[in-house]
Amino acid sequence: MESLRIIDTWPVTTAAAAVVRADGTVLGTHGPADHRFPLASVTKPLAAYAALVAYEEGAVELDEPAGPEGSTVRHLLAHTSGLAFDEHRVTAPPGNRRLYSNAGFEVLGDHIAKASGIPFAEYLRQAVLEPLGMTSTALDGSPARDGVSTVADLVRFAAEVQAPRLLDPRTVLEAQSVVHPGLKGVLPGYGHQSPNDWGLGFEIRDSKSPHWTGNTSSPATFGHFGQSGTFLWIDPVAGVACVALTDRAFGPWAAEAWTPFTDAVLAELS
Repeated sequence: MESLRIIDTWPVTTAAAAVVRADGTVLGTHGPADHRFPLASVTKPLAAYAALVAYEEGAVELDEPAGPEGSTVRHLLAHTSGLAFDEHRVTAPPGNRRLYSNAGFEVLGDHIAKASGIPFAEYLRQAVLEPLGMTSTALDGSPARDGVSTVADLVRFAAEVQAPRLLDPRTVLEAQSVVHPGLKGVLPGYGHQSPNDWGLGFEIRDSKSPHWTGNTSSPATFGHFGQSGTFLWIDPVAGVACVALTDRAFGPWAAEAWTPFTDAVLAELS
């Protein structure tokens, strides 16, 4: 895909990108697909997928208590537990506001580790990474932000989310559907959004503006971006997913570059 070559113009040292269909067909790659990049918050969809495996295995229930009083596993996955951004401190009642929370995912990881009797990083490896052949991906630290992976591995994950084998498709559909509709909140890097829609571990584009996906991305588009200059989106209307990983921290350069890149990818596919 010629549109993927746009990453060569980005002000970064190393970048790689790929587009994949639900059946696993890779429509194009550009850059070093096997280069390992820090994922930052693109770690969260991987952690969320492991949490959903734990749910389907019966280790946890989505509506069982987890985190602050009144909060559940579902609240933690949907950033509505009331926990602060990076502190284990309650700043709102559960279900009241969309408060993006790294702390919430750390509590989630601890909760699953306790319920399963397996350290969360190992649970993620056994439940998601190993079955999908994601041999270059690892979690060494926080389930909110300390994953490392490659474009080649994330292509496998993106194909799985589009056509689930590890989970019941109904579970994945729930994960990409809005949890607690109508809640306002701040999308990191893009300011206040009303509503600020999220599913279970995945951010949902909906009508957000500004946004890190394309102007032509469907409202159903979902995924995540990371402060290490990384993103993964899945557009179910277009029937494709796109992964882009870089070695430069998110900043104005990314806000300027990512949207036209996505629009070019979608235009080439149409």
